[in-house]
Amino acid sequence: MIDLVLSVDVHASAGTTWLALTDWERQHEWMLGTHVEVVEGDGRSVGSKLSAFTGVRGVGVTDPMVITSWEPPVRCTVRHLGGVVKGTGAFHVHAKGAHRSTFVWSESLVPPLGPAGQLGWPVVKPAFVIGLRYSLKRFAKFAESYSVGQV
Repeated sequence: MIDLVLSVDVHASAGTTWLALTDWERQHEWMLGTHVEVVEGDGRSVGSKLSAFTGVRGVGVTDPMVITSWEPPVRCTVRHLGGVVKGTGAFHVHAKGAHRSTFVWSESLVPPLGPAGQLGWPVVKPAFVIGLRYSLKRFAKFAESYSVGQV
């Protein structure tokens, strides 16, 4: 398994951070090259299914997932159901006062391509982490200016 945990401080309440985080269909505004859609359910309950596509010009990876835990405004967990991305992910929001919070993104993934994927992870990891950190910084700005119903 590949375990990854990254976090970012957000100058917004935990409630606002949670709403921004779980506005799945706007995730493309902060997550590099990723578009998410709710494909079953309401996207805000256990059993809802999401589909994330990460790539450029139609070339990339689709990551179907199901919400396995829904505890607003604190935690959401998902199980990745795809052929390439398998494992679990968790999104935690920690309140740090009335107008501050921390968003923690964690993943426990089965590397694709079996042993070759496990061996290749140390080569891929630095670029993957740089991309996620960049996206988390963008998320903080997104959440700090987030309002419900914004287009």
